Amino acid sequence: MKSPFLASVRDHLRARHYSKRTEQGYLYWIRNYIRFHNNRHPQDLNEADIVAYLEYLALTRKVAPSTQKTALNALMYLYRNVLGRADMKLGEFSRASKVQKLPVVLSRDEVRSLLNQLQGMHRLCAELMYGSGLRLMEVCRLRIKDIDFDRLAILVRDGKGRKQRITTLAQSCVPLLQRQARQVELFWQEDQGAERWEGVYLPFALARKYPRAPFELAWQYYFPSAQRSLDQRSGKVRRHHMGEQSLQRAVKAAVRGANINKLATCHTLRHSFATHLLERGADIRTVQEQLGHSDIRTTEIYTHVLNRGGRAVRSPLSDL
Repeated sequence: MKSPFLASVRDHLRARHYSKRTEQGYLYWIRNYIRFHNNRHPQDLNEADIVAYLEYLALTRKVAPSTQKTALNALMYLYRNVLGRADMKLGEFSRASKVQKLPVVLSRDEVRSLLNQLQGMHRLCAELMYGSGLRLMEVCRLRIKDIDFDRLAILVRDGKGRKQRITTLAQSCVPLLQRQARQVELFWQEDQGAERWEGVYLPFALARKYPRAPFELAWQYYFPSAQRSLDQRSGKVRRHHMGEQSLQRAVKAAVRGANINKLATCHTLRHSFATHLLERGADIRTVQEQLGHSDIRTTEIYTHVLNRGGRAVRSPLSDL
């Protein structure tokens, strides 16, 4: 990193064990903020300059509300934590307008056609996103110990917002998952015999509490990369999980191959999971827990897809 100041911000984030994605996102917005103000140092800027930048994002670039919020979080971290201006308050400013969008949902036939276009590990991942409501990164980060075959359950340990939850596992996925586990064991045995292998990545707290865990089979990724690689942050040689872009490309190609004329992505499989559960009469609170939503209003958007009213209640008359 060329900028000593940005390097110091990066080191500040790493010392507090922020995730790689948070680090990349915060550095991007801080860099963009500095460039917006003609490369002036943030220490020489004030609240009005932050507001000007945030309003530029909302009114000129017309970014999404979540994007503007991420930029705001990055700048607040910079000023309050790095520059020590804890008393900084912005007041009112123009916020990005939020347009309510209904999620894209596939029919059961479309899901079946999409899955038939996939093979191997990519198909299994897609089945977990649809069958268990997992997000893209939740699938990629699954570990051997997260699958409970006896209870047909999946522990999502590193979900959005660092939350944990338990979601359902389809019986049809069990044989494929068991076969995948045997493949992981082969990789694990290969790694143990390698000249240099420093275990799988674990979040800092877990790695400190269980120093032998990175070398145990139970903690290995369920969908590992084919090759070991150098972790740029720690300098250790590890076997990372499969790249999310590989899965995204495979699903995108499957959508085309299945002739599905919808803007379907990996996340569409999660949307379809929630909608189809409600169609089958599942209680909305149950669906909320399966998805890991903190606010039930987030889950209720799927009831609008069904056009069944606010609580997604299925009338008993429908079954007569």
